[in-house]
Amino acid sequence: MTESAAEHEVDLVVIGTGPGGEALATGAAKAGLEVVAVDKHLVGGECPYYGCIPTKMMVRGSDVVAEVRRAGEVAGEATIAASWSVVARRVDEQATAGWDDAIAVDRLRDAGATVHHGTGRLAGPGRVEVETVDGARVTYTARRGVVVNPGTRPAVPPVAGLADTPYWTNRDAVRVTELPSSLVVLGGGPIGCELAQVFSRFGVRVTVVEHADRLAAVDEPEASALLAEVFAHEGIRVLTGVGLQRASYDDGSFTLGLDTGEELVADKLLVATGRVPNLDDLGLQTVGLDPSARTIEVDEHLRAGEKLWAIGDVTGHGAFTHVSMYQSAVALRDVLGEPGAPAVYHAVPHVTFTDPEVGGVGLTEQRARDAGLRVRTGVARLEESSRGFTHGPGGQGLIKVVEDADRGVLVGALAMGPAGGEVLGFLAVAVHAAVPVETLKTMIFAYPTFHRAIETALGGLETS
Repeated sequence: MTESAAEHEVDLVVIGTGPGGEALATGAAKAGLEVVAVDKHLVGGECPYYGCIPTKMMVRGSDVVAEVRRAGEVAGEATIAASWSVVARRVDEQATAGWDDAIAVDRLRDAGATVHHGTGRLAGPGRVEVETVDGARVTYTARRGVVVNPGTRPAVPPVAGLADTPYWTNRDAVRVTELPSSLVVLGGGPIGCELAQVFSRFGVRVTVVEHADRLAAVDEPEASALLAEVFAHEGIRVLTGVGLQRASYDDGSFTLGLDTGEELVADKLLVATGRVPNLDDLGLQTVGLDPSARTIEVDEHLRAGEKLWAIGDVTGHGAFTHVSMYQSAVALRDVLGEPGAPAVYHAVPHVTFTDPEVGGVGLTEQRARDAGLRVRTGVARLEESSRGFTHGPGGQGLIKVVEDADRGVLVGALAMGPAGGEVLGFLAVAVHAAVPVETLKTMIFAYPTFHRAIETALGGLETS
């Protein structure tokens, strides 16, 4: 900071306006606090511009293409001339407004907050130094304190030659207006799997390279196996247990050397190998925290230190918009001095929007066993249910429930299939509220529905 930098006293400074940060800043301003919100990129964060919203528009387009192609097996002949330009236009105009955050900025300002595009850095407890994009500098002293919601950025593995190539991350992929002929996706997690299927359904020749021994490695192995079957059926090549050793780009194509000795050549490379927390330029050392850490430790009210709260991906409780929003409500109550329930994370849900969707909540079977629980599981295949049978092509999936046998409650579950993320809601309630399994078994499950397979899975607990 320079000697001439302006200094102001306010109630609250929010660094990072992803969904949780924006919601908290809005709520605090509407409650009458003098709030400053700072973001070096777009107000609203990754989700509305590069993550949840535009990618689900892409997924929706690819699902429609797939459904038309299935029509011949269930309803008669149908054809579709798939056009990526329609998807690209929806993403540009409807989802992101041309990657312009003016609406979000106005929404915050209308709530009463001051908004800066620029870099905010901690400068001690309750102090933030802001450098705006136009070079102005200002220091804020916050009477209540500071909330940090810095989010994450795409992780890029240290592969020889990769940094010198024009690889894509998710941010590039959602802005694509013309599709390549071939694509290698490095990473078989949620982002990699969703985008691999999307581009494949629009005619791109796709290969997925995953270092772990299976796709969707954070989910149940049964889900990974089914997803691999679906990808193979759709013509997506999947290489698991394989690493990328070197990369080069020349004359419009990538050459990728794998640790198996195989060499892949493709028009484009999408790097989807996880995320890096934006903690290295936040000034954490000024408040006694480690800027090289991957997470900020918080208590049940999201307090991270003196006059400091942290929310979102960097807290390590799940890199999901819904976790950030949940935490923002808990932290806002604490900022305002209001009573309320503390944050708990035993029933965090997540959904990967492949087709079929993969939804999970709580602990997987393996994590439950690692936690020392006496575990019972039950599994039901959707295609063996009446609804799966009548649905026909695309109706495959499964329900898996994980029970703490000593307590008689579910501690985790998987819902994979058409609308798997919606079916997951039932299971999330059961895990969150620790509803006794014997109570769940006495319910009446509507027939014929996909969620009725939950009853079958619960029944399987008796013999697992």
